[in-house]
Amino acid sequence: MEIRQLTSSDAPKYWDLRLEALKLAPDAFLTSYEDAIKRENPVAQVVSNLTIEGNYTFGAFDGDDLIGVVTLLQEKAEKIQHRANIFAMYVTPKKQGLGVGEALLTEAINKAKSIKGIEKINLSVVASNEPAKKLYTKLGFKVYGLEEKAMKLNGVYLDDEHRVLHLK
Repeated sequence: MEIRQLTSSDAPKYWDLRLEALKLAPDAFLTSYEDAIKRENPVAQVVSNLTIEGNYTFGAFDGDDLIGVVTLLQEKAEKIQHRANIFAMYVTPKKQGLGVGEALLTEAINKAKSIKGIEKINLSVVASNEPAKKLYTKLGFKVYGLEEKAMKLNGVYLDDEHRVLHLK
């Protein structure tokens, strides 16, 4: 397994994995599969996102196959530039439980540590997602809040747990 920052040439594979994530884990993302497939030129949008300063998307590869992703995004506004956020964490089901998520998240944390000015990383996770919560706890993320009814999926409300990892 290789972990590396994605480049624009990885955009088609990223988009395919993103659609899989939205289809198979709809409770883990704010974007729905239905909304995603309506986008115009989605691969071009991914290319654009991958080249934005302060936006770091890492991929886990098994040979040529992209099997997992995570995005670290540094805040741009002056007063909150000390913060970064973890978004769009996903590992394809057949590779879950093998350390792929931990390797991806560790790479994102190390990247944040290497950027002057980033002091903490925030993330949100659906409160019922025990495997993800276990991983985040293992890597030092602490709960700082719970948003009740953060999302509504097929008539069911889901709570979000907000977590933080202080780097300094």
